[in-house]
Amino acid sequence: MWKLLRPDATAVLNSKRARKSLSRYFAVVYNEKPAKFVLAKKLPAEYNEKNSLNELWKEHTTLTKEFYELEHEVDTRKRTLKEMPNVEKSYLDLKIEIARRILASCHFCVRRCKANRLEGRVGFCRCGSEITISSIFEHLGEEPELVPSGTIFAMGCTMRCKHCQNWTISQWIEKGKVYKPGELAREVKTLRLSGCRNANLVGGEPTPWLKDWLETFKHTDINIPVVWNSNTYYSPETAQLLAGFADVYLLDFKYGPGNCAERISEAPNYWEVCTYNHLMAKKFGELIIRVLVLPGHLECCTKPILEWIAENLGVETRVNVMFQYRPEWRAYEIKELRRRLTKDEMDEAIKLAKKAKLVNFIT
Repeated sequence: MWKLLRPDATAVLNSKRARKSLSRYFAVVYNEKPAKFVLAKKLPAEYNEKNSLNELWKEHTTLTKEFYELEHEVDTRKRTLKEMPNVEKSYLDLKIEIARRILASCHFCVRRCKANRLEGRVGFCRCGSEITISSIFEHLGEEPELVPSGTIFAMGCTMRCKHCQNWTISQWIEKGKVYKPGELAREVKTLRLSGCRNANLVGGEPTPWLKDWLETFKHTDINIPVVWNSNTYYSPETAQLLAGFADVYLLDFKYGPGNCAERISEAPNYWEVCTYNHLMAKKFGELIIRVLVLPGHLECCTKPILEWIAENLGVETRVNVMFQYRPEWRAYEIKELRRRLTKDEMDEAIKLAKKAKLVNFIT
């Protein structure tokens, strides 16, 4: 059915630029290579509960380097998964332990609320100690290379976008359902077996639930690429934990270097955070960038974003210039956001992408 509804999801398989920028992702989709979490389970880690968080991070830094060396060896067929024994404690286990420590003084996002979520306290995102899910389904509305996408919508968010289209999820209007990692792993397996190309971790925002995602894939016994679908407003610690876990970073690039992010989404320092995390995504995985064009924000946001991507990530970066904006939730509080985009604004955004010399963008 999806092939009829989304013929572009089949056509993208013949796109040289898409295949080049996401080559490892496609290899995992077709089980030609293992997902990063599969490899992370095979890399042994040396640590114990007595180690300080500092010591755990030092071990993690060492193993991150070893992970990418291992990935290269496996990808070039110098080593195979079959020859690698199961380990008592793995690189993935180490990530889980670090993430658990972070929960005691939460700083998964850059707000660094320091809430002890292990004791049930919550910070800005209002996320507690157990992952709460809004819905799980085969999504046909994503980028063509992702469709059909096994999306898992988690509750809560680290930003307050006044125009949020998923505001019932991000702002906890829905109740959601609590899942155990083993239960979520079974859902991931079901999605894969039903034909989904990936496990798409989204929300709301996936960042507050990083420990639970890591635990979920510890229990996942099927090969599937992990798509980290985020607003990009996460801490350097989260960026490090995502290395060797996320196969594809599906990252929003919402605002330019001015004060738009703080005014519209209560997200100070967004540009600095966002640019850093895009650079880390480029370093550690493959990248798709979403640029939602907002009415009245071509010069202050769309233009500097597209230029920065071209200059810092390369003109072949896969970019989705999105025209799906519609006024939602509290958008009426921002004068220019009370309307949809005009055709002139859409045309201008395309011109800006071409002027930046981006050659792998879609709309």
